[in-house]
This record gives sequence, C-alpha cells and structure tokens, in this order.
Amino acid sequence: MNIKVMWDAFINQFITHKGYIKVLTGLGNTLLIAVIGLAIGILIGTLLAITKVAPQKTWHAKLFSKLTDGYLALFRGTPIVVQLLIMYYVLLPLLDLLIGDSIKINGEVFQFSKISAVIVAIVAFGLNSAAYVCEIMRSGILSVDIGQTEAGRALGLSSSRTMCSIVLPQAIKNILPTLGNEFIALVKETSVVSFITVVDLTGAFKQIGNANYEFIIPYLVLALCYLVIVFIFTILVRLLERRLRASEKR
Repeated sequence: MNIKVMWDAFINQFITHKGYIKVLTGLGNTLLIAVIGLAIGILIGTLLAITKVAPQKTWHAKLFSKLTDGYLALFRGTPIVVQLLIMYYVLLPLLDLLIGDSIKINGEVFQFSKISAVIVAIVAFGLNSAAYVCEIMRSGILSVDIGQTEAGRALGLSSSRTMCSIVLPQAIKNILPTLGNEFIALVKETSVVSFITVVDLTGAFKQIGNANYEFIIPYLVLALCYLVIVFIFTILVRLLERRLRASEKR
C-alpha cells in the first residue's frame, strides 16, 4: 500500500479534475438538510411536546396526545433511510397518481415531479427530528418549576401565553446542549441521503474514490470534515450557553 500514490491520486481527482466542486456542493447540501431539518424538527417537536404536557381534560387534548404517540412510534420506530425511501419513491409518485402531476397555487402551476430530492430529504429529516425533539422539549418543559406556570396564571396570562412567554424560554435554556447533540446527529445521519440521489458530503467523497477505486484517503478526509463540522458547532453551542448564563446572572 503506497500512501504517496494514493495521496497523489486523491489530489489529482480533488484539484485537477475539480472534485472540490462536488465536495462544496455536498457540504452545502449536508448543512442545508441538517439546519433546516432541525428548524422544522424544533417547530413541530415543540407543538407535539405541548400536546403531551397539556392537561388531558377534554377529548380534543386526549385525541392530540394519542396522535402524538402514534407519530412518535412511527418516526422513532423506523430507520431514517426507510423514511427517505418511502417519501421519495412511494409518497411522491402517489401524489402524482392521486392528485395529478401538478396543482395550481395562487395562479402558478406547481409540479410534484419537479420537487427535488434535497427538499424531500429536508422534509424527511425534519419530521424525523421532530419525534426526538418532542421528547427533548417535553423533558425541558417538565424541568421548569411548576411555580413559574402558576405565577403566570396568577398574573392573568392565558395557558398558551404562559407557555410561550415564561415556560418555553426557560425550557430551551435547559435543553440547549441536547438540541446541539440532535443537530450533530442530523449532520452525521445525512450520509444516507445518497439513497435518493442527493449528493451530500459522503456522496461527494465516494464519487472521488470511485474515479480511481482508491477510497482510503477520500474516506479519511471525509471523516476529518465531519470532525471539523462537529467541533465548530460544539464550540458555537458552548458560547451560546455561556452567553445565556451571563444574561441570567445580570
């Protein structure tokens, strides 16, 4: 095994044959899917968590709680790669079959066949992440002292206003490190999006390796890229935590 030969082959593909363009495209797709997917996950997951912690006094509340349980069981009980495949190769063609290949929105024709695999991946990761963020957010809400809620109600705030203005801000501070871990997990899990033809970071380096069947150097550099991304985001989360702690002291 000649390291120099493998390194030269990698540099040749990466620079001479402009493999870095594929890597930059893959990096962009990886971060895009992870960031927007987490944003969708936080939005939906927070709503799901609220349905779980809300008092089960009415049939509406009980129904939403049961639906949330079903959602969590579905997305936590199946692998993300299976969800990706079903959404891209089953649900998308099914929409074409049931609704037609296009619909009109505000006078503009929207074609399902033109939905990119990246959008499908963002939706899949967002829905999957929501199932995990729900439990994270629920634990954060429950970690806030019940006296905070009682104080808000005593001031005349509604249940929803108390939750949004008092409980959720404190809950997010408590679960920030866990949300950071969820983002890191999303970044690494995006390595499976090549199953639906998306070129991510992993797919880009795989293409470079396929060019000359030398995979050792490309995969080592790939691992280094993931390490750098995780390291940078870990530092950002820690800085944000310190800033939030400093604001609490003030």
